[in-house]
Amino acid sequence: MGEKVLMKGNEAIGEAAIRANCMAFFGYPITPQTEVAAFMSRRMHKIGRVFLQAESEVAAINMVYGAAGSGVRCMTSSSSPGISLMSEGISNIAAAELPCVIVNIVRGGPGLGSIQPAQSDYFQATRGGGHGDYNMPVLAPASIQEMVDLVQDAFDIADIYRNPVMVMGDGMLGQMMEPVEFKDRPAVNLPLKDWAANGLSGRKTHNIINSLFLEADILEQHNIHLQAKYAEIMKNEVRYEMINCEENCDLILVAYGTTSRICKNVVKSAIKEGLKIGLIRPITLWPFPIEAFEKTITKTKYGFLSVEMSCGQMVYDIKLAVNGIKPVAFYGRSGGVVPHPDDILNKAKEIIGGAQ
Repeated sequence: MGEKVLMKGNEAIGEAAIRANCMAFFGYPITPQTEVAAFMSRRMHKIGRVFLQAESEVAAINMVYGAAGSGVRCMTSSSSPGISLMSEGISNIAAAELPCVIVNIVRGGPGLGSIQPAQSDYFQATRGGGHGDYNMPVLAPASIQEMVDLVQDAFDIADIYRNPVMVMGDGMLGQMMEPVEFKDRPAVNLPLKDWAANGLSGRKTHNIINSLFLEADILEQHNIHLQAKYAEIMKNEVRYEMINCEENCDLILVAYGTTSRICKNVVKSAIKEGLKIGLIRPITLWPFPIEAFEKTITKTKYGFLSVEMSCGQMVYDIKLAVNGIKPVAFYGRSGGVVPHPDDILNKAKEIIGGAQ
């Protein structure tokens, strides 16, 4: 085992990216993710890599487009309104099939909202966020250690599928400190980047990076190709955790990120009170772990309870996964208010008691 280091979440993101051989970072400061950019500004030039503070989030994502097109590992990070500004660029990157990593440390909204932690960017992240038919894998860490691991995984996933990948945390994960270990990672058999626009490199013609297809039939064929790729991602990259779901439950909570940490304590409290409550924690928000619900749908008496730091977004994916077979309830706080374990447990008791 390696030595553990106490790090703030945002800074751990930067170190994880550097250890994943990220060669270029482009970004713009916005709370609560600014420390990612600040960390990269201190570290990248010392090791001969690129850090550039862009004039805006729009500029930053288009710099990512250019760097990714040259074949180097690159990334950006931002927070909610900044990600909104990047949406057109993310769609262009997905269309051009370029690998990159995008970190979103979510803050309360809508609008400029607040700088407090939230999960209200779920729709934006899991539905692409920009225009057109595209998807990107969305990884949702629940600890600083997992944030480190998933940032490094994100670069591999991006390279394997030639696609942008988002790591989505929240203001609490970005700002809190925990001990982390940077582990020696096994080598991954990554595809050659023989598509990159990096000179002739022994080729007879230059590679061209493009997301413009003016003829309808050609664009449709490109979309069919992209959809086949997304189907592969859905088949291969689903990740989730199940807690106390092995046997029959009264109710199963569903939560990700910071909220799942709270729900783990709710499960412990419920067990002490004689209640059978489980937890499904999606780690990939897209692709959504439908199979976790298929495995548990016959084991929950009163269905599922989605717990979110939003007004209710993931709850719709749970309803799609459950397909009307069992009830799906919702408990959420918004605007940066973090749910309290007692309130979640009381909501669970209300569902269980009201159904009896």
